[in-house]
Amino acid sequence: MASPFIWLQHALPHHAVSRGAGKIASSETPWLKNLLIRRFIEAYDVDMSEAARGVDEFKSFNDFFTRELKPGMRPLADASTHILSPADGAVSQIGRIEEGRIFQAKGRHFTATQLLGGDEEAAQRFEGGSFATIYLSPRDYHRVHMPAAGTLTSTTYVPGELFSVNQVTAENVDGLFARNERLACMFFGPDGNFASVMVGAMIVAGIETVWSGLVETHNPRLVRQDFQDSEHIFEAGDEMGRFILGSTVVLLFEPGKVEWDADLKAGDAVRMGQAIGKRLQPKAGA
Repeated sequence: MASPFIWLQHALPHHAVSRGAGKIASSETPWLKNLLIRRFIEAYDVDMSEAARGVDEFKSFNDFFTRELKPGMRPLADASTHILSPADGAVSQIGRIEEGRIFQAKGRHFTATQLLGGDEEAAQRFEGGSFATIYLSPRDYHRVHMPAAGTLTSTTYVPGELFSVNQVTAENVDGLFARNERLACMFFGPDGNFASVMVGAMIVAGIETVWSGLVETHNPRLVRQDFQDSEHIFEAGDEMGRFILGSTVVLLFEPGKVEWDADLKAGDAVRMGQAIGKRLQPKAGA
């Protein structure tokens, strides 16, 4: 029998709740935004010594939540030989894509095709490849960075539900990461094709990218956008986007490109820029 928490996840109007939270979190009324920020810092033990700005300097709670860090707070591992963690957070799962399936938790899986919004051609590229799912908790730094160098080839906004994303829902909601609203970003670089999928969650007020700004979320239509070869080129560690409240990043790599760190397992904490795997076929000068 489902727990009351899981039952509530199914019963709540996900998008209405998230839109309401978004309006409050975007308020620039000084007393309200400062109250929200201070209560949040206290509740989640946020380390503000890393932040580039103080509490009173943020325009809104959203501005605080997507806060930048002081220079040097996240040194990058050697990207010529390693894949980098795209964000601060914890490893939800990490492993291989087998028969098109990505492991979620306790016997639950979803497919690469589902995750990528039904794009079977794109999903086929990752058959036998590698995936890593990284969960960002409320206290974490919420900007998302490039795990490897690459050129943006396309994005696909995939409409969906907005279940909370945590270990409990991962273990109890089928296909969680392929059911929630998400933005699948496809890249091509020295490590072949790879994807960075930004997955929304309950009370996630939005997803932003550095190339298009705020993505139109809570949209019932799937929206795909293709990009020219040299339009958006990134180095490993460059910022690519951010979550306005939330959530999870799922990385996909083609077979033969990545060997994950053998010591890295579900539940392990990671920080943006740390090495999480080896590049198996780095090209000269890459």
